[in-house]
Amino acid sequence: MTTTNISDADLRDRLRAVDDPALDTDIVTAGLVTDISVDGGTATVELALGAPHAPDEAAIAERVREVADDAGIDVELSANVPLFDAAESSVLPGVKNVIAVASGKGGVGKSTVAVNLAVGLADRGANVGLFDADVYGPNVPQMLGADTDPDVTTIDGEERIEPPTAHGLKLMSVGLMIEDDDPVVWRGPVAQNTLTDLFADVSWGRLDYLVVDLPPGTGDVQLTVLQHLPVTGTVVVTTPQSVAVDDTRRGVEMFGEYQTNVLGVVENMSGFVCPSCGDAHEIFGEDGGRSLADAVDVPYLGALPLDPAIRVGADAGEPIVRQDGAKTAEAFQDLAGTVANKVGVLRRHYHQTATDGGE
Repeated sequence: MTTTNISDADLRDRLRAVDDPALDTDIVTAGLVTDISVDGGTATVELALGAPHAPDEAAIAERVREVADDAGIDVELSANVPLFDAAESSVLPGVKNVIAVASGKGGVGKSTVAVNLAVGLADRGANVGLFDADVYGPNVPQMLGADTDPDVTTIDGEERIEPPTAHGLKLMSVGLMIEDDDPVVWRGPVAQNTLTDLFADVSWGRLDYLVVDLPPGTGDVQLTVLQHLPVTGTVVVTTPQSVAVDDTRRGVEMFGEYQTNVLGVVENMSGFVCPSCGDAHEIFGEDGGRSLADAVDVPYLGALPLDPAIRVGADAGEPIVRQDGAKTAEAFQDLAGTVANKVGVLRRHYHQTATDGGE
């Protein structure tokens, strides 16, 4: 590569060739190039990218490298993660994005989606935590094959819970703190206080994403999470049939009332392909998730099949998303990439709006 004499302003102008399709403009006009410094044959460029390992943001970073290469210079990139609110830094200070996974009713596979989403993000290279906030049915540890008791350490004179790890992510669940046969019979205030204590006591460290598995419905526990955690956005899970879709609609409306962004709707158990004959069967109907997304004007994140291998993997503590070559695994892998992209769009759009175009 031949080094050329280029200034900070020259490189910034060249970066106008890098488009952000989601924002329908280039990254300079959108204010995503927050700092540039050229020293000899090397440039350092800071970008307001907030979704680590998201496919779209990785593509933007690669285009920046190509522009620098065409200009005859090396480039070192860094991310300046845009926060929605300065208050976020005081809650979960090391966590860049909080993704809540919710459903309007039980039995739609919400926890399965949360587990495979978290593992899928970790497999993309992100630092991920999974918080099982479904206090009435804390079965996430079983789905991850995790049975290690959390360690307790003292940090600055305060006791903190160190979450165990499983499948490349950090995990905290009430299920790790009770015996397997203990009934979980908690009234609302007790459940709320337990979660609030865990919010403050768990030492998550630095995470790109914290996935929170909410209980089904729209009760006190869900509201506690929305009020105490800086939720970046919510993934709403439904199955195709109208009963699930109607309940899920109420959940979406609750998030709207609390000004929580909905990243989109994912349709679980969308169809079953017979392993013997290859015929597809729409056991719970079809297109309920897409119809709901259209009706409430939120993104449709895709469909996940009804596959017995999902249940087998969950029972064995081996999330389906990690099964190489399986079509169902690919569906969950695609979901992880799509959700990361939606997080990135929210962050970049917020930064664009906050900086009034950046110019």
